Amino acid sequence: MTEELFLEDSYLKEFEARVERLNGREMVLDKTAFYPGGGGQPPDKGTLRVGPIQATVIDARREEGDVVHVLDAAIPDTVRELNLTLDWKRRYAHMRYHTALHVLSAVIWRAFDAKVTGGRMHADRARMDFSLPGEWTADVVGEIQRLTNEALGEERPVKVYELPREEAMKNPDLIRTQTNLVPERVETVRIVEIEGIDAQADGGTHVANTREVGELEITGHKSKGRQNKRVEFILR
Repeated sequence: MTEELFLEDSYLKEFEARVERLNGREMVLDKTAFYPGGGGQPPDKGTLRVGPIQATVIDARREEGDVVHVLDAAIPDTVRELNLTLDWKRRYAHMRYHTALHVLSAVIWRAFDAKVTGGRMHADRARMDFSLPGEWTADVVGEIQRLTNEALGEERPVKVYELPREEAMKNPDLIRTQTNLVPERVETVRIVEIEGIDAQADGGTHVANTREVGELEITGHKSKGRQNKRVEFILR
């Protein structure tokens, strides 16, 4: 089983690892800082090297407890130890957008009693879908942006910790999506808490303080049904 270093340290940019399994362009390591994708956050990319050998990690995914790294080219099956480096600019952008999405989720939950139904982040933009029972107007969109930026500007620390599943499931605030996305097999739930603003079950990577996020600008919004709404935004 791959040790997932990003769960403990989102800021780890470089690391050394041992090759556990190599099959063509797919590789499993004993540990990794590459996020394998999930929860709307894309998988990380980066590079690996050992001596004169170098390759690019173009994708990563979870598979039966391991993280499979997909390379742009096969490396010799004699390789055992590697140095790996994340595409840090891309990863850090995902961290900023992920934290912004959590703050946005908290704002629409508290101010508009809306639950998240979906979301997606990129290195330069993100979107969030939610179920809004009330009126959907330009004024509501403007208020969502104002409240979110107000919360982001409070420079709140972001903490990560774990709770037993039974305890986490008793708190409806920790599972704020329309559907519970925490698999039944998970016994311990990882919580990402933005102090005084938000706490949610989450397996992704985040910045350490909301001041790193910057300012959110809603660039588009639409109604996708009677209650289903979407906002698209960028960070400045």
